[in-house]
Amino acid sequence: MLSADTVVAVSAVVIAVASLGVSLWQARSTRQHNRHSVRPVLQLHLGIHDGARSGIRLINVGLGPAVVVRTLVSLDGEVIGRWDRASADTIRTGLTTHLNAVTFGENEVLAAGYSEYLLSLPTYDASTHELIKDLLDRRLAVTIYYESLYGGEGFCVTNLERGL
Repeated sequence: MLSADTVVAVSAVVIAVASLGVSLWQARSTRQHNRHSVRPVLQLHLGIHDGARSGIRLINVGLGPAVVVRTLVSLDGEVIGRWDRASADTIRTGLTTHLNAVTFGENEVLAAGYSEYLLSLPTYDASTHELIKDLLDRRLAVTIYYESLYGGEGFCVTNLERGL
């Protein structure tokens, strides 16, 4: 038969171990919540609007800033480099209409709510800009690898389903 002191001691140990388990679970949940509360979500949208600004727009619809880790651009299935001025100039070579470009480097931080056209045409005209639409819609692929401020997540966004 167990003495009352032994029962109390065993009960105290069980309660302490259970409390430790709950504390660890709560700390893990809090850490996950904190990471999700600053998670960036980048989206690439193709917007072709007759008579209005048109192009490929990058938007951060997440709650936190996105740290760009790496970018990759391909034209007609061939990788031409990262998303920088040289790649934008290569894409625009030979076009009769000038496309505006916004580029950025690696380790660039895009704030929550960031919204900018990567490539755009100030005013799209369906009758004269069919080649531009084909370029933006089918021929050009942009992939952006990014992370939150915590790092290590390996998020990725691309404008084409087939990717690079």
